[in-house]
Amino acid sequence: MTTDDRNDLETGGDLETGGAREPGGAREPAYAWHLFKGDGRAREPDLPPAPPWRRPTGGDREAPARPYLIGARETHIVNAALHLRRPLLVTGHPGTGKSSLAHAVAHELGLGRVLHWPVNSRSTLHDALYRYDAIGRLRETTLHRDRGEPEPGIGTYVRLGPLGTALAQRGRPRVLLVDELDKGDVDLPNDLLAAFEDGRFEIPELARLPEEQPVVEVPTEDPGERVAVERGVVHCREFPVVVITSNGERDFPPAFLRRCVRLDLPEPDRDRLRDIVAAHLGPEGLARAEDLLDVFENRRAPGELATDQLLNAVFLRVGGVDTDAEGLLDAVLHSLGRTV
Repeated sequence: MTTDDRNDLETGGDLETGGAREPGGAREPAYAWHLFKGDGRAREPDLPPAPPWRRPTGGDREAPARPYLIGARETHIVNAALHLRRPLLVTGHPGTGKSSLAHAVAHELGLGRVLHWPVNSRSTLHDALYRYDAIGRLRETTLHRDRGEPEPGIGTYVRLGPLGTALAQRGRPRVLLVDELDKGDVDLPNDLLAAFEDGRFEIPELARLPEEQPVVEVPTEDPGERVAVERGVVHCREFPVVVITSNGERDFPPAFLRRCVRLDLPEPDRDRLRDIVAAHLGPEGLARAEDLLDVFENRRAPGELATDQLLNAVFLRVGGVDTDAEGLLDAVLHSLGRTV
């Protein structure tokens, strides 16, 4: 047994069957923890399963829902937004489950895949509604003309964004997640008011088409799906379920706040943390989490640690890893409020 192999066992790595292949074809033991050894030798270890919350869904509408726990008070506020058809403005520290709430609502109400609009400093309302590829259309039109082929329709170069797709829905409403709106331009909340109040918008590039071309089919945010747009106007029959998240980095205009239902998600207490660990990692995870819960609560200050950091630590512990080895726990439960 090599020094590295001993270190694997001492840090809690479990011996696995199979192993890694050396470039020459020979196999050596593979350990659950030391996948990477830093010795420059090429291997092909069998990677362990990812945590349940780090398994991509690929946009699959039928992907299994992740557990989401919410209190009675918060449930009442969500229902108020649903009945009033008003956007739900969700605030709280990082890791309190703001974005996950949108997916929980979509799953429980059978409203399909969540339409996600991650906001940043360059985000505009126009991009969320639709995108028009004028340069691509010009290039393709020129190529088709040179070949003597019919020009492609304009609908090929118009694609509805997440907000546009939500407003174009003709059946049951969709859930739209406007993520971290406070990171956007100061005027963006007010720009959203008309779309949220009217439930319609115009695509000028389609509105200018001749009378004999009243309807154009355009792609949406849903892969492979298209919707018919008449006279360049997109409008909804049911207002979408809009969940807007904010980390509280700045205030919103009163006119915008008046049109939203406000939900502030609190930091989970000890009992809620235990429930969250049990929901994600089962009884075994909960049984091995008590001392980690103590460390998490002792280190936690408002906004300093997120719940998923606790789940990461418990997941490693359940996998047999010594979370106290070489400062590993500090790396997992690192502060979110300090300069890196």
